[in-house]
Amino acid sequence: MIAIIGGTSFYTMSELIEIERLSVDTPFGKPSDDIMRGEIAGQQLLFLPRHGAGHLISPSEINYRANIYALKSLGVEQIVSVSAVGSLQQHLEPRHFVIPDQIYDNSKNRIATFFGNGISVHVSMAYPFCPTLSQSVVQSTMGLTTVHDHGTYLCIEGPSFSTRAESQTYRQLGFSIIGMTAATEAKLAREAEICYTTLACVTDYDCWHDNFAEVSVEMVLGNLKANSRLSQQAICQLVANLPTTTDCRCTTALANSIATDRKLITRQVQQRLGPIIGKYFL
Repeated sequence: MIAIIGGTSFYTMSELIEIERLSVDTPFGKPSDDIMRGEIAGQQLLFLPRHGAGHLISPSEINYRANIYALKSLGVEQIVSVSAVGSLQQHLEPRHFVIPDQIYDNSKNRIATFFGNGISVHVSMAYPFCPTLSQSVVQSTMGLTTVHDHGTYLCIEGPSFSTRAESQTYRQLGFSIIGMTAATEAKLAREAEICYTTLACVTDYDCWHDNFAEVSVEMVLGNLKANSRLSQQAICQLVANLPTTTDCRCTTALANSIATDRKLITRQVQQRLGPIIGKYFL
């Protein structure tokens, strides 16, 4: 089962047949919105609008834990996150796609773990995106627009865009693109042993570029609209050609990461985190 986390534009995909909408409760609260179960070319998938229908939720307000937990509880094994990003490098032009291979997390007010409160876990994030799923996304986007198959995604807190000084500093540090959501999603997906990658749609040059206007909501939405149909086509191709097996380590991320003596992990903790850690307590 694959899930798409993205904008509400996916509700208008002509290829996506809606089967039902699922209201899910989690120990961490409600997800951003109901989760759509749908079908593309006979392949079922789930769709969750990250900011809620109508874009009501800012990046800092998203209940990331509830979103990822809900998808895990529904049997999701792969997540493709589709999001708008700013470019920090000249060659990554607006309306290009980037499938990054690294993250730098500069967010400040996020809870990016399911653990604590009776269980200590330390997962590896050396390679934050699933390489197998990322390659599938690269192959699915080829021919639709210019695609860049690597880069570092800088995740900031938001919701404001960068200052010019910040943007220029990020460029000097060698970051590729800038957004507000992927780092938190990637960390939680890894803890949930879900393969995760990002299809990043470049909408602007942030505010560092002397020859382009500084980023604005109007600019972002205009380029995002132009990218929206291309990203929908990419998802259609991806869903139709998903690999049936994977050799990545995402699905066993917790195998050697639980630091707490398992004898001391209470039944209450095991039940609260059942979809995530249950298989390690059979």
